[in-house]
Amino acid sequence: MTGRARAMWTEPLAAVLLLLPVASPAQQPSAPHASPTNPAPMHDMPGMSEHAMVMPIPMPAGMPMMPGLVGLAPGVTPFLPGAGLDLARLPAAKASAVVRLKNGDTLDLTATLVRRAIAGHAFAMYGYNGEVPGPLIRVPRNATIVVRFHNRIDLPSAVHWHGVRLDNRSDGAPGVTQEPVAPGADFIYRIHFPDAGIYWYHPHVREDVEQAMGLYGAMLVDSPDSDYYPPANRDAVLMLGDLLVNADSLIPFGREGPDFALMGRVGNVLLVNGEPDYALHVRRGEVVRFQLVNVSSSRTWNVSFGGAPMKLLAGDQSRFEREERVMSVVLAPAERYVVEVRFDRAGRVPLVNAVQAINHYQGEFVPEVDTLGMVTVDAAPVAPDYGRAFSTLGAHPDVSRDIDRYRGYFDRPPDKRLTLALATTALPLATVQFMSIDTAYYAPVEWVDGMPDMNWLSTSKQVRWVLRDDVTGKENMDIDWHVSAGSVVKLRIFNDPTSFHPMQHPIHLHGQRMLVVARDGVPSTNLVWKDTALIPVGATVDLLIDASNPGAWMLHCHIAEHLGSGMMAVLHVDPPAQGSGR
Repeated sequence: MTGRARAMWTEPLAAVLLLLPVASPAQQPSAPHASPTNPAPMHDMPGMSEHAMVMPIPMPAGMPMMPGLVGLAPGVTPFLPGAGLDLARLPAAKASAVVRLKNGDTLDLTATLVRRAIAGHAFAMYGYNGEVPGPLIRVPRNATIVVRFHNRIDLPSAVHWHGVRLDNRSDGAPGVTQEPVAPGADFIYRIHFPDAGIYWYHPHVREDVEQAMGLYGAMLVDSPDSDYYPPANRDAVLMLGDLLVNADSLIPFGREGPDFALMGRVGNVLLVNGEPDYALHVRRGEVVRFQLVNVSSSRTWNVSFGGAPMKLLAGDQSRFEREERVMSVVLAPAERYVVEVRFDRAGRVPLVNAVQAINHYQGEFVPEVDTLGMVTVDAAPVAPDYGRAFSTLGAHPDVSRDIDRYRGYFDRPPDKRLTLALATTALPLATVQFMSIDTAYYAPVEWVDGMPDMNWLSTSKQVRWVLRDDVTGKENMDIDWHVSAGSVVKLRIFNDPTSFHPMQHPIHLHGQRMLVVARDGVPSTNLVWKDTALIPVGATVDLLIDASNPGAWMLHCHIAEHLGSGMMAVLHVDPPAQGSGR
């Protein structure tokens, strides 16, 4: 925060807002109801008929619920999948198993309810093949596999193979490439893997519910080049997620559409591979290659390993041009990074998420550090010792050569421009008043939920996140972009800081690859192929899209509640006309 902005907030903002009028009765739903602590059938859930319940989200210390919001509830029906079922009759979730597939193989993938024990409490949640995360699918590059998806949960679903440049028909985007798979129905996907690296799969129907409840899994695509990565003693896939819990109950979701529509559902229990306490045992000197995947609905992570030396190798869809030393790695929702860490001293090394949270009530940034787990380093030395290789920062001229043919496009004017904004209707008056004042300053990245009461109350009925085409003025699904296969498209995205409550957005493009060539006019100097790019508030980011894969492809914010609030468009990559030679 700048000194000027901080001077504006010398008094607690909550005290100022005590002077503001509360929401009018017409804006307030019916009387408060009991918190849904005991699972019950959806139609019997407490508060369902009145759409009201007591604020179930623990407020941070020193941040009382806004007076004008007390007694309000989201204007959606609260529900929890599996509510009312006997937990003892659900199968216990299993840990993710590695499934190695080769070209032509078939996998059956079934989404079901499972019983999970998290921090001493049992919940009915979802899993793929009874596992959370779902099976780790490991395939060689250029393999094509068949996945027979069986939807056995209580909601329509579909599976999106995130980051994979596959055939459009198997992209798993309902409304664009397929119809949702109804409960009890099946769908067959054929997935080709043209690029080595770490990818993941998740639903593309009500991601705010299904993904948060456990439907996600990783895919490792192995390069035929045994030296694709530097040598390491082991690989470890870490899927970083969170879960929103109050005491011994999950916080219900909105039946008709997402709640938490402003900032997204930010969990208060942090999970690594579905568990709240990650543990790994290694030997002294061991080099571990961590494949990091952010599967959170909204949380952006900043991950480090207790000061242990770290080397950044790869991002979403490729290696970087050059390896780099880093102190930590920032991952927006859906992003992936590959790092190596060398544990050269015996002892315990914490896996940490360290961010600057915002107290919107006080207008202050607050350090927030969470220990996600522990790496225990034995005194016995590892063999073989890859210390020398780890100390070297490699370069990858093959990656640079691949990018070279696009460099001539880096400085040309953008072909398309998007502005990111927000439109709201019928938010509680106190929320509007608070956020109007709060907009006097903004945080480029909201690391945590700094206003959980207002966030909980906002729904996709009231909040419409916007992708706006600067040329046509069209927004979201009215945007109708067509480019020819083989085109190189420069897309400039501006995240308007003057918008009502601006927020960062991880923008994801299906089925293609892209380069982040500049941020705020500053060229990138070490490139990597991406499918998701974080656009902080106030930032202007230039993306260069290699539009080589024909089909209709979604472009959207990967905060699940923003996607559920309309923040998506379609890029049509049209096949070349006959005789064009392409």
